Amino acid sequence: MMNMLQVQDVSLRFGDKKLFEDVNIKFTPGNCYGLIGANGAGKSTFLKLLSGELESQDGHVSLAKDARLAVLKQDHYAYEDEQVLEVVMMGHERMYNVRLEKDEIYMKPDFSDEDGMRAAELESEFAEMNGYEAESDAAVLLQGLGVEDAKHYMTMAELTEGDKVKVLLAQALFGNPEVLLLDEPTNGLDIEAIQWLEDFLIQFQNTVIVVSHDRHFLNNVCTHIADLDFGKIQLYVGNYDFWYESSQLALQMAQERNKKKEEKIADLKNFIARFSANASKSKQATSRKKLLEKIDLEDIRPSSRKYPYIAFKPEREIGNDLLTVENLSKTIDGRTYLNNVSFTLKPGDKVALAGPNEQAKTILMQILMGEMEPDSGTYKWGITTTQSYFPKDNSDYFQGKENNLIDWLRQYSPEDQSETFVRGFLGRMLFSGEEAKKSPAVLSGGEKVRCMLSKMMLSGANVLVMDEPTNHLDLESITALNNGLMEFKGSMIFATHDHEFNQSLANRVIEITDNGVFDKEMSFDEYVEERLKANV
Repeated sequence: MMNMLQVQDVSLRFGDKKLFEDVNIKFTPGNCYGLIGANGAGKSTFLKLLSGELESQDGHVSLAKDARLAVLKQDHYAYEDEQVLEVVMMGHERMYNVRLEKDEIYMKPDFSDEDGMRAAELESEFAEMNGYEAESDAAVLLQGLGVEDAKHYMTMAELTEGDKVKVLLAQALFGNPEVLLLDEPTNGLDIEAIQWLEDFLIQFQNTVIVVSHDRHFLNNVCTHIADLDFGKIQLYVGNYDFWYESSQLALQMAQERNKKKEEKIADLKNFIARFSANASKSKQATSRKKLLEKIDLEDIRPSSRKYPYIAFKPEREIGNDLLTVENLSKTIDGRTYLNNVSFTLKPGDKVALAGPNEQAKTILMQILMGEMEPDSGTYKWGITTTQSYFPKDNSDYFQGKENNLIDWLRQYSPEDQSETFVRGFLGRMLFSGEEAKKSPAVLSGGEKVRCMLSKMMLSGANVLVMDEPTNHLDLESITALNNGLMEFKGSMIFATHDHEFNQSLANRVIEITDNGVFDKEMSFDEYVEERLKANV
């Protein structure tokens, strides 16, 4: 079998920064590769090398002859004047161009013999590419992603942002490309569309390479993980959880140097057996199981990734009263975001806020944290509660005059102002040594989030209110934050698109609807199941 996509001795440098060095990798059909790596490691750049948008300085990328490669486009405004169905069909460029040329010939008033011959050639090529089914195939993809028929003949400019995302995804999936490159394909998708996309990719027979921060998605669709580390890419069999757990196991084995090889092999076998049993829910479990069983000790390696240490320790327990919300309403610029929202939280509640309206969730949290006044209604925090807030937009926190991160964090540490104490909290979030002397003004999005988490850890609060805490974080930090919150003994209200986060933390789901709330004590997966059933 011909390898569809091959990377040989590829290197790329930007100025004096080496992104990749002598990368050699084969991507083969029937597999889905999750490309992972710390923020700034060059994942999106690597996808651009594969698609030919960027040229490598050394080596080359080769694609099997006549194989078609499709890329998820990131510019949501690229096709504003085009009709939705047309935009999807443009995904198969050759087919689309054949159709245009064919139609142009038929439009000619003086149709020559030459035109007739050319038209016949085009007709046969068009038929070979299933051109006559193109429109219905495009419609099926759009319907699967939840773009209803009435919108198929609208222009892109008439669609909401969420629907534009779906159309561009349908464009990438259209016409069964041999290689599919997807950069953060779940961004902006609703629960139903993500579920549909997972099923589509699991059934897809060709090659998929995907970059995503959504661990649940990577776990469901990936047969392999391609780990970008130290400018090299290392291929591992299995999904993200398997990669994470096995790299942790490898680290543990490396620390137990004096352990006999036989014992280590037994450990590995037990680990794989345990993991295979857990993976049995996946539709790809059987083929993955065969691959996993072939793994030996040399295949599992410790990762060089550093994980932040995240632990929130409440200073006091919450008494009987946590939070009472009665009939909160809020309308902004004529749009009602909250309509008579009422609920009561009790100690131990970890609430995932759900619902399609992002702003409604943010507005509710802003009201609860005293940053915005409701139009009507009341809320009351219990006297034993202390809250710490993670806002979606944290820019206001970094406008001060502080010269470095030590001074920045010190202002949130009333008890202990010593540099050693403050540095301890920064160090946990990987700001050690010189890193702690950075100016708050120059931080990246991910670094600001890590600073906000240091501040929250310092607070000793027993209620955490978090609005999209995983935005801007790399997979390592998301995993560490998720693990830290699973250990947290207080209560939480949070909103996130990270499925794993929702499922592992929430024991209650409050969905904000146009007329009040849907409020149930249930896991997030149970909530998703109810949602999917309701939409059938």
